[in-house]
Amino acid sequence: MPELPDLEIIREVLAPQLTGQTITAVEIVRPLVVRDLTLQGFAETLVGQTCTGVQRRGKILLFPLQSGLTIAINCKLAGRLQVTLPSERRLSKTHVVFQLSNGRDLCYSDRRTMGQIYLTADLQAIPGWTDMGPEPFELTLQDFQARLRPHRGEIKGVLTRGRAVAGIGNAYADEICFAARLHPFRKRTSLDDEEIARLYKAMQSVLREAVATLRDRVGTDIHREVRDFLAVHGKGGDSCPVCGDTVSEIKVQRRITNFCRTCQPGGLIQF
Repeated sequence: MPELPDLEIIREVLAPQLTGQTITAVEIVRPLVVRDLTLQGFAETLVGQTCTGVQRRGKILLFPLQSGLTIAINCKLAGRLQVTLPSERRLSKTHVVFQLSNGRDLCYSDRRTMGQIYLTADLQAIPGWTDMGPEPFELTLQDFQARLRPHRGEIKGVLTRGRAVAGIGNAYADEICFAARLHPFRKRTSLDDEEIARLYKAMQSVLREAVATLRDRVGTDIHREVRDFLAVHGKGGDSCPVCGDTVSEIKVQRRITNFCRTCQPGGLIQF
């Protein structure tokens, strides 16, 4: 699942390529991902529209158009974006292709068909938009403490649901909890002020360092998901990079959580 660091790199790569480009045609190969909130026809409305930039809000990429409409792409679990020449091979299960005035195509592929591409005049009409918390880099420690206060569930769940803070998913929640030395299944109500401060510091450092790493590793290949540099996520059964003990893996409803029981003790604390 593309998360804040992945999407920041995609935004950086796409912004200079798409800004000022006009959509000359739209090919809808698999319509299940398309959500036309204007009710005026997705492809018909987009032809002739010029992209004025590329933005990100939480896990959603935004492509504002000169008309005031916006294309909003939520990649969900397996959505990928690719910029190609028409003669180049597209990713498998490409759903929508935006042909651009510079002769290139912006392709959206999704092997699980779980993502959505919205066309809207009102971002608040996008499901979940109004529930999103602020961006991690916009929060002070005091803001973060206040955002956490209403939530009583497990730390990882609080981070990933997006209401307290936007843009964090399964992988980076594991990394943040590991860097903060906090068990991902601890209840938020069990954290003291020092632990919340550690969680805040870890969130800032993990996300910023990931953006820097991906900027170097991904380059312009934005369809690639690079996760091999992560400390614990996806490393179940490997040695912990800090203490050398085995990284644990728990799978609940097809979502994997990785953590080190030695570095992150206290999972049974309940309040």
